[in-house]
Amino acid sequence: MMSLVEIKGLTKKFHHFTALDKIDLNLNEGEIYGFIGLNGAGKTTTIRVLLGLLKATEGEVTLFGKDAWKDAVMIHKRIAYVPGEANLWPNLTGGQVIDLFIEMHGNSNVARRDELIQRFKLDPTKKCRAYSKGNRQKIALIAAFTSNADLYILDEPTSGLDPLMEQIFQEIILELKQQGKSILLSSHILSEVEKLCDRVAIIREGKIIETGTLSELKHLTRSTFTVETQKPLVGLTEIKGVQNISQKGNSWEFQVDSEKLPEVISHISQFGVLKLESSAPTLEDLFMRHYKEKSF
Repeated sequence: MMSLVEIKGLTKKFHHFTALDKIDLNLNEGEIYGFIGLNGAGKTTTIRVLLGLLKATEGEVTLFGKDAWKDAVMIHKRIAYVPGEANLWPNLTGGQVIDLFIEMHGNSNVARRDELIQRFKLDPTKKCRAYSKGNRQKIALIAAFTSNADLYILDEPTSGLDPLMEQIFQEIILELKQQGKSILLSSHILSEVEKLCDRVAIIREGKIIETGTLSELKHLTRSTFTVETQKPLVGLTEIKGVQNISQKGNSWEFQVDSEKLPEVISHISQFGVLKLESSAPTLEDLFMRHYKEKSF
């Protein structure tokens, strides 16, 4: 696959504060890439560098093989961007704003615009000052999805949307992927990232601390087991990779590193298993594992 976005050694400093510290990231053609982290971790700063709104202090940032800072105007012809907070002209209607964005992007696909307005259940005749945050976000999404971009850069795009509209958003993202489009999805909604993304990167305090496919990342997390046995369950503490053991009567709950599952299953079977429940690791497990030592 061809790489559309290449970030190598990206560092961004604001005076003595290092907002981004030697970030490496690449996004391939036809891929949905999740970029996750807490607020203030560096997601939006990275996106602003990609958009040519901030100049990198160090490192290389290219989109479509062109420099993000020097070739920003050319790059913007091929991308669509949705921020987490859509600031719109208060005296224009939603429809007028959508049409303005479409015209600026050089795309006049009226049928696509009308389809998206219907799917997002937006009343385009209201003035923007009368819209809720969720409806303002719909306007930004409709304008972006109407454009025939090669790369969609979405920074907390579902902020303010209700669950039904989040579902519509997810359907459209998957449709774009089927068309061969590429998406960079910055979010702190882990369930959204887990449903949509092919690969993810976790950023914390300006550094990429984990990256890979979902299956690769889940391999590093722990499954949770609840076991009820006929005989007292002993010896769990002696197995490496078993954590957070707790007992309530004949029921035991613990977490197991994925690579130790066969050994644990073999061990507990000796004690007469009456009940066995397990929950697979999720992206949230991995995320919280990296952040658990930090205050929220």
